[in-house]
Amino acid sequence: MPELRVIRKYVEREDSHTLKSYVSSGGYAALNKALKMDTEEIIEIVKKSGLRGRGGAGFPAGIKWSFVPKDSKKPVYLCCNADESEPGSFKDREILEKDPHQMIEGIIIACYAINSHKAYIYIRGEMPYGAAQIENAIKEAYQRGYLGQNILNSGFDIDISLYRGAGAYICGEETGLLESIEGKKGEPRPKPPFPAQIGLFGCPTIINNVETLACVPHIINNGPEWFAEIGTPKNTGTKIYGLSGCINNPGLYELPLGITAQELIDEYGGGTIGGKKIKAISPGGSSSAILTADQLDLKLDFDTMAEVGSMLGTAGVTVIDESVSMVKVAQNLAHFYRDESCGQCVQCREGTWWLEKMLREIDEGKGSMEYIDIILDACSQMRGTTICALADGCAMPVASIVTKFRDEFEEHIKTGQSPAERKHYMGDWA
Repeated sequence: MPELRVIRKYVEREDSHTLKSYVSSGGYAALNKALKMDTEEIIEIVKKSGLRGRGGAGFPAGIKWSFVPKDSKKPVYLCCNADESEPGSFKDREILEKDPHQMIEGIIIACYAINSHKAYIYIRGEMPYGAAQIENAIKEAYQRGYLGQNILNSGFDIDISLYRGAGAYICGEETGLLESIEGKKGEPRPKPPFPAQIGLFGCPTIINNVETLACVPHIINNGPEWFAEIGTPKNTGTKIYGLSGCINNPGLYELPLGITAQELIDEYGGGTIGGKKIKAISPGGSSSAILTADQLDLKLDFDTMAEVGSMLGTAGVTVIDESVSMVKVAQNLAHFYRDESCGQCVQCREGTWWLEKMLREIDEGKGSMEYIDIILDACSQMRGTTICALADGCAMPVASIVTKFRDEFEEHIKTGQSPAERKHYMGDWA
């Protein structure tokens, strides 16, 4: 079993969401330390640690911070993306509800490093409990002098505001998030310009994920070398893997980056329900290309997943066993993305609609063989052709499912039934 090096200790603390509990375990010590450093030194520490964004793209956090213009006369903003709407992902919610101060301390340090005096936490609308926890944590931080004017007598001023979304998946995309905060429709912006140059209210803006910012205090406290020693080269630190689906022990597991899917499923997830064979897994939330059962020995890190045409994303690992129809999986994914498309780009608006329509007809026994190649062609025309990655997030998993399980789609079209479900429910009579 790989060494377990947990850096988030809230699971061991009573009332972990409170400031008293957080401070008792060393909370805000990193902020005290950071405020005595030069801002460039903090950015270099984060760069040296190898911390990569935990929200999906895996872009190095320190490098992103360095993109903020040093000579800008405009205000600089930081936005914490807490709009965790990716199906299969639920790791940020745990931090928001059980240890919001860990994230808040990371936000303050990041703001100090990029010379920002105003931060926004954008939280998903369907998380009222998490929003209440954050509001209370922000209030506590103001009362204790961690937020506000001249924090900890450092001369640095910082304010944080909580912004609740209305439940649109598209607002998890960073520029859609900015549009929403500005009071507009959550429609992603063309890039360039990138938010670090022209972001919120036309000002330089850094957008980081909850888990990314929650790593920052640990890096400041323990040093970049400590963080870099965990995981694998270029994939450093721990990662919160969210395990769900056909698994005995679903849940969140904080492990060194680079654990294999097989280890995660067997040693932490307790194997599949009823010992059924694994058919596939989604390694990084719904928008990642699936892996088949013969790929479970691959490392679940950013680079390995990219090499095989998938992505680690949010590390929301969903296990699919032999009883599940892959036609239904693909149709369900297409339905979600069709429903969540903002409609701004034709390829996304029309592509997701047609994918869902064809997949639904196959599932209902009304499809024809030509549908398979039409679906794959539609996926190829959706990828890399839109303003944001929502179309890719639909096309990538659907194309991987149809390609890797084409025989199942063909049999379903021929018989009008799912071979997996027929075998599961009828047994030897199938």
